[in-house]
Amino acid sequence: MPSPEQNPDPKKNPWVQIARYSQLAFIFPAAIVVGWLVGAALDHWLHTTWLYLAGIFVGIIAGFVELIRTVLRDTEEQ
Repeated sequence: MPSPEQNPDPKKNPWVQIARYSQLAFIFPAAIVVGWLVGAALDHWLHTTWLYLAGIFVGIIAGFVELIRTVLRDTEEQ
């Protein structure tokens, strides 16, 4: 039988929660960079000059969506 100090549920382990939220520090900028690169590639391919901005905005939206999904997943588990 586990002692009261040990948490048997790994989802409520503080280290697991820290890992989940620290992944956002990598996912958010990565989404923005990927959006920027896709937009820049489309700019080069279509000979435009503004699609990189649209790619950045899509990357920002993707980062926020992942942030919201992570927070909602953690609040549903509690």
